[in-house]
Amino acid sequence: MQTILGANGAIARELSKHLAGLTDKVRQVSRNPAPVNATDEVMRADLLNAEEVRKAVEGSEVTYLVAGLKYDHRVWQDEWPRIMRHVIDACKSAGSKLVFFDNVYAYGLVRGVMTEETPYNPCSRKGEVRARIATDLMDEVKAGNLQAMIVRGADFYGPQVPLSLIYSTVVEPLLKGNKPQWIGNPKAVHTFTYTPDAGHAVAVLGNTPSAYNQVWHALSSHERITGEDLVRMACEAVGRPYGLQRVPKLGVRVLGLFVPVLKEFVEMMYQFEEDYFFDSSKFQKAFNLQPTSYRDGISQVMKAGLAVK
Repeated sequence: MQTILGANGAIARELSKHLAGLTDKVRQVSRNPAPVNATDEVMRADLLNAEEVRKAVEGSEVTYLVAGLKYDHRVWQDEWPRIMRHVIDACKSAGSKLVFFDNVYAYGLVRGVMTEETPYNPCSRKGEVRARIATDLMDEVKAGNLQAMIVRGADFYGPQVPLSLIYSTVVEPLLKGNKPQWIGNPKAVHTFTYTPDAGHAVAVLGNTPSAYNQVWHALSSHERITGEDLVRMACEAVGRPYGLQRVPKLGVRVLGLFVPVLKEFVEMMYQFEEDYFFDSSKFQKAFNLQPTSYRDGISQVMKAGLAVK
């Protein structure tokens, strides 16, 4: 039995598909879980409830923490440390290995390439929370209390992932016949992780005993593309002329007065004003797997959007 805490999310769905061939049963856990594979077991649980988490993890060989929280620093500061503690305690009690899917916020602004060895230097409130819970997890590993790993992804995109930044600023406007937008500097390099690649990477790592007790970067394209490059690919995929509306930091601040999620995004703008290059060569070399190219990935995203339009 392998358990997914945070079922129904973009990474959880892709992870579930790949786990189908690696384990006899997947347990989907969230407040409103749904099966992805025919043999999936579903269980309702609130990750803020320690006893419910303990029951959800019971009997699991591997537990995947891929949950997402409301994009609000106050929610993150309150809930993430509690969730991580509940999951760690439950995995220790059940003798389950733990795979935590994380982002790169703990790194802060990196002048150069982000690798698994990049030190934590958060420059945002959300990054401080991520650094804290990642440190808490790996301290348990160092103490010999738990077998676990952290798998990090860059900003993600993929088919039918409406909560991704690319969807709301590029895909959705194009599908509606409008000009795409880009937040920050469209000439800065920015890595994105394709969700099917991320799900595949997490499934492979979770089922590789030697991969535990370390940090990994999820499979991501090494192409150095800019916002302009990505928007041009999206326009070409739907036969639209290239066009882009830039939204600078000041514009995001103003919009944040009316859209709460954008107000929360202001502190993360450094990721879109400077080059943001994420390296997953450690995973590629270890497992001899290649990432989906941006052109192929964007093409699939736009096709999926047109299919449900």
